[in-house]
Amino acid sequence: MTKRVTWMCTLLFVALISTAPAYANTTLRVIASFSVMEELVKRVAGDAVSVNVIVPVGEDVHRWELTPPNVLALEETHIVFYNGLGLEPWIRHIEAMSDDQLTLVEVAKKADYAPLMISTGQYKGEPDPHMWMDPAGAAAYIDVIAATLAEHLPKQADVFYARAEEARKALTTLSSEVKERLDGIPQTNRTLITSEASFGYFARAFSFQAQGIWGVNHETQGSAQAMAKMSEQLAAKRPSALFFESTTPSIHMDALARETSIPLAGPLYVDSLSRADGPAANYSTMLRHNAEVLHTALGGATAE
Repeated sequence: MTKRVTWMCTLLFVALISTAPAYANTTLRVIASFSVMEELVKRVAGDAVSVNVIVPVGEDVHRWELTPPNVLALEETHIVFYNGLGLEPWIRHIEAMSDDQLTLVEVAKKADYAPLMISTGQYKGEPDPHMWMDPAGAAAYIDVIAATLAEHLPKQADVFYARAEEARKALTTLSSEVKERLDGIPQTNRTLITSEASFGYFARAFSFQAQGIWGVNHETQGSAQAMAKMSEQLAAKRPSALFFESTTPSIHMDALARETSIPLAGPLYVDSLSRADGPAANYSTMLRHNAEVLHTALGGATAE
């Protein structure tokens, strides 16, 4: 009861100090859980739908805590598109607040795409939530988004499905371009070591061996046991480089790089896009940027 009162007081306070939502007159109001999901939704929705985001660019989606503006925006929302499979532990708070007017869509669970299991850490053996790191996984997300929007706005269904088809074609082209760039990396160098074990789908799509120090970012990061285990593995089989991610402190990978004298490269983008002036401002540039970082650090062939 106390928790519910706290939420209600927070809502009242924010409502008093905030102006009316900019999208108040829009027919359908949508929120995406994080920036990658936001961009995929916008690809399908176009201008017909107001799309907002919960976790800002540059923040870790796993470890986010809902803010008063988040809560107020949810009061004005019809659909929440979230990844699911444990990516957003805070989604339980939205579930507790939701009513019949709010549709929660767990996109990864609904997507027609074969899941991988988390390879290490506290959640080993559970489905890996990072499906979007394979363009085919992102395309499966697009299908779920299009079907959901079409259900809510049936008169615009054809437009949503047409945009979805266009997005799928663009993702197929993107996958081919990234594969072509990565094909220059020798097979002996195709080991991808990161902090979080979030590159499984990327590795499956583009023929890498991926491993993280820990499983997902909302468990204990960089425990002594995990660091020692990775140090032993690196001593036994030295990769060409180690990599850090944009939303994860680089301190753990930096320590391993100094201990083993293995070069450290990055950042790689996974759980967030970059700002508009950064190297990963949208999904396509994110994958291309990651491919370039890998190509440079792992000894890719120079284009003639």
